[in-house]
Amino acid sequence: MPVNFCSEVSDILRVVGYFLLVFKIVIPLILLILGMIDLGKAVVSSDDKAVGKAVKSLAMRIVAAVCIFFIPNIIGLVLKLASNDENVNKNYTVCAECIQNPGGSGCSGTTDTDNEG
Repeated sequence: MPVNFCSEVSDILRVVGYFLLVFKIVIPLILLILGMIDLGKAVVSSDDKAVGKAVKSLAMRIVAAVCIFFIPNIIGLVLKLASNDENVNKNYTVCAECIQNPGGSGCSGTTDTDNEG
């Protein structure tokens, strides 16, 4: 009877998935808000050097926010491409679904291998 690790720990993976979902949205928003606040302060101060520095800082924060938002998806894609083995692919699908879509029906915690025996 094969053990399906991902199905056994699906509740934990679901919590991790919700955690990642929240931070994947909240951290980029915080970065953008802080960048806009810095830019607003620089514009109000009417200092050309400060405005240029604030624009550069905002651009870097936007790049960081986009990276933070897309890194989990890129990692999931790379891992999906790397899993060619059929047994690994079945287990990976449950793990990936629980982490990437924690509210979805694919993260049920049971698979066909759990019902055997």
